[in-house]
Amino acid sequence: MIYKKSILSFKESKKVIPGGVNSPVRAFKSVNCNPIFFKKGKGSKVYDEDGNEYIDCVSSWGPLILGHSHKDVNKSIIKASKSGTTFGAPTVIETEMAKKIISMVPSIEKVRMVNSGTEATMSAIRLARGYTKKNYIIKFSGNYHGHGDSFLIKAGSGAITLGLPDSPGVTKNIAKDTLIANFNDLESVKKLLISKKNKVAAIIVEPVAGNMGLVLPKKGFLEGLKKLSMNYNCLLIFDEVMSGFRLAKGGAQEYYNVIPDITTLGKIIGGGLPVGAYGGKKEIMDFLAPNGPVYQAGTLSGNPLAMSAGLTILNKLNIDLYKKLNRISKKISDGFKKNISDTKTKAIVKRVGSMLTLFFTKKKEIQNYEDALECDTKKFGKYFKLMLDQGIYLAPSQYECLFFSAALNNSDINKIIIANKIALQKLTK
Repeated sequence: MIYKKSILSFKESKKVIPGGVNSPVRAFKSVNCNPIFFKKGKGSKVYDEDGNEYIDCVSSWGPLILGHSHKDVNKSIIKASKSGTTFGAPTVIETEMAKKIISMVPSIEKVRMVNSGTEATMSAIRLARGYTKKNYIIKFSGNYHGHGDSFLIKAGSGAITLGLPDSPGVTKNIAKDTLIANFNDLESVKKLLISKKNKVAAIIVEPVAGNMGLVLPKKGFLEGLKKLSMNYNCLLIFDEVMSGFRLAKGGAQEYYNVIPDITTLGKIIGGGLPVGAYGGKKEIMDFLAPNGPVYQAGTLSGNPLAMSAGLTILNKLNIDLYKKLNRISKKISDGFKKNISDTKTKAIVKRVGSMLTLFFTKKKEIQNYEDALECDTKKFGKYFKLMLDQGIYLAPSQYECLFFSAALNNSDINKIIIANKIALQKLTK
């Protein structure tokens, strides 16, 4: 493929944007090539500035569960925009969205809309600390909860990719209030709770870790976290910015039948527009201003365009859609596994619902951050480029998930699997 316009666009963007991108992983540094500048998307396909067509396996990092430029979503955005783009004041559609979320997510009795997943997790932590009157939080190595200061300690995703798990600018005073446990290791959590007895406000976790590649919770892990939070009188926060509405209508908490105290959401609830939310039990959420003492605000929170797009998506989520997504994802996963076996590649595939990661590793399982760090990132970089040249757009990091959309058809699926085999064959030569 020819990438001339993307290369020129990147050179131009670097003159005025730090690193040429507005989110670090987009720079394609970990896959050692120039980033692709996209021009449009339709259904399962995206098109770059050079006119190259790709089958999209990223779905804008998860939000586009129905694919690009869905006609009903576009109609809802256009209709809403005709009445105004923002008011900085209440609108009825915010209440409609809140009612819809509450009806779908088991843990949420009240919900506050914000503008990003990062804003949702930052606000949830502040609320947990204010409600419990405690300072410490427990997070897990390799879990990424956005770029809030409290979370950039052994973070996943872009922080691993760039080798900056502890970001400059995060002060020691902030860092000391964040305690680090090991994902899938209940004993590591218990030790921290004992050492900081009655001082831990909350345990925050990605119930399905998606930012060190896809790492699934071991049987009993989430249930164990719930029990520990109750025994040691702290809150349990599920960061479902990725998994919310992706694994099931009620997210990972419905899928695994474990109910947290607070849930953070994003991505799908905006239908492709910037959005976030956090919600939980009434007694906790009512600690927020103006009802309570914990302050959080946002000029564009509950933006009518995002609410309209998101509500359109949520109204389309049903059992048949999730069955379709599962069929699509299983076909791709099964195809990848067969290709790995046929080519004798040292790799494994992990999948849950429509989320998937192919790990280049000698290990038989990836259960935590340390396991993920042993993956062959150089091989992944070569694999990414081989797939890209065949018109398959993957997440440009070993430590990210693929998110499949319902727009993928059988032809797309077959092309993805065939491209995967060709790439693996070239890597083993």
